[in-house]
Amino acid sequence: MRQIRFLVIFLVCINLPVARLWAESKPKAVIEWKEMTFDFGEIPFEKPIQADFTFTNPGMIPLIISDVRTSCGCTVADYPKKPVGSGSSGTITVTFDAKSPGYFAKTITVFSNTEEGMTQLYIKGVVVKER
Repeated sequence: MRQIRFLVIFLVCINLPVARLWAESKPKAVIEWKEMTFDFGEIPFEKPIQADFTFTNPGMIPLIISDVRTSCGCTVADYPKKPVGSGSSGTITVTFDAKSPGYFAKTITVFSNTEEGMTQLYIKGVVVKER
């Protein structure tokens, strides 16, 4: 009985590090961006504008974008809700509502199943009123 108990404890102790290594070595999705910053330059006051952030998944497993958050209510993002397969591409469309004149810089945070877990995209520009 004592030997069986020792054997069970020994096997558990050996398998815990192996299980941890297996979980850490599990393949992760990969996301490669065409561009991560979009500069609108000068844009007209009170006219919404869009930027498309194109990405590819060169990884071996499907890329899952779980959420996209923007830094303010004046910016809205639309993103793929279905997994993006290996070798496939997708687009995140960001719409900025230019209701305040002046310089702007906004952050778009993309949450996914990549190793990093999140990526930040940026839009910037200047809203100008017509004279």
